[in-house]
Amino acid sequence: MNQTKTSADDNNSKPAKTESISAVPGWITETINGGSFRHVDLHTGSNGWASPPGNVFSLRSTTYFTNKQKSPGGDYLLSPAGVDWLKSTSKLDHILSRPDNRVIHALKKSQSVNSFIFAINFQIPSKEHYSLVLYSATEEPIPSDSFLHKLINGDDSLRNQRFKLVSQVVKGPWVVKAASGNLGAFVLGKTVKCNYHRGSNYFEIDVDVSTSAILAAFVRLALGYVTSLTVDVGLVMEALTEDELPERLIEGVRICHMELSSAFLVDDQKNLQQPPRMMGSVEANQEEDKI
Repeated sequence: MNQTKTSADDNNSKPAKTESISAVPGWITETINGGSFRHVDLHTGSNGWASPPGNVFSLRSTTYFTNKQKSPGGDYLLSPAGVDWLKSTSKLDHILSRPDNRVIHALKKSQSVNSFIFAINFQIPSKEHYSLVLYSATEEPIPSDSFLHKLINGDDSLRNQRFKLVSQVVKGPWVVKAASGNLGAFVLGKTVKCNYHRGSNYFEIDVDVSTSAILAAFVRLALGYVTSLTVDVGLVMEALTEDELPERLIEGVRICHMELSSAFLVDDQKNLQQPPRMMGSVEANQEEDKI
């Protein structure tokens, strides 16, 4: 499980590369570069996503319980596999179970045996139902003795205590930076309602932002400035004992100057086209524009 370096330019002409010599599997390259919410340059990209180095996040170090010392996050446990920015007439739940999900579709098409997808779906309250979905993946089996394996295959009470969100506003107006102060790190299940979905080759967390008044208020504020915001978001397994230190990043994403209008309109699941129009895909967006 290697961290993916962000080497794409604004035109997505180059596939991402990993720390190892081996190339990124074709299906992951497809999901990285095939989304309507584009893979963009880490520093200059706009209205898209990039993968920041894990060291931009400060996590609990090996000596945290002795001296409260934090250290750079290091490599991700899973490789970034894309981001979808979606809107729908109803709240989108369990999106990896949908036949029109482009990421699970790419995995199935690849016929890869050991591949695994991890998705976190932020369900954002607004006049329309928005979802920001972060995907990560691995081609290697998740070690059965690992903490991540325990969380994926454990019960909801454990998950509610351990999945932690870490974030920082990289660029943006002072009012958003000031409001984000208390939301730099928090355990998801202790703050908002989370629903967990375990499939044979995936794990999904649906985060209902509307169930936290404080978080929902912050998101509404941020959406008002979203075109001038660059935000880093990471998912961490919170360490509560010394043998769980240092904390490890599952995945991390940089959201760059998002435009609300760029959200992909998802088809009603009851009226899916045959074959279905792939949710969040750049090809489906282009076809829609021609109509």
